[in-house]
Amino acid sequence: MNIVTIDTATIAPAWDAFQNALPVKIGTIRNDAQYEQVVDFMNGLLDLVGDNEDHELADFLDLVGQLVEDYENTRYPFPEATPHEVLRFIMEQHGLKQTDLAEEIGGQSVVSEILNGKREVNARQAKALAARFGVSAAAFL
Repeated sequence: MNIVTIDTATIAPAWDAFQNALPVKIGTIRNDAQYEQVVDFMNGLLDLVGDNEDHELADFLDLVGQLVEDYENTRYPFPEATPHEVLRFIMEQHGLKQTDLAEEIGGQSVVSEILNGKREVNARQAKALAARFGVSAAAFL
């Protein structure tokens, strides 16, 4: 087993500088107020990064999204479901047809492909769906 040496004299000041540069504290989300702040921050990152997996902040967006998801799973347990199952459930709860989501998602055929698991929900679509239904974009990603 390899033992990893951590240089706290270098890491601690870098971490403090990183945290101070951000509008929110990045770490375990402990309450609903912090959750709201981090979700707003995540949505801003989604606007910047979009679907570009090569964007310099894509991994950071993944990390922030995981923090949000961890809090949601603890605070608002959601049954294990794929994004298309979540979308189908929400549509049923709201009495919506595929054409009702064409504007948010990009056409009835795209909605159909997502609901059938043939296409993933992208970041822009997840943000639009989150805004429409008042849930986190992480539910669709």
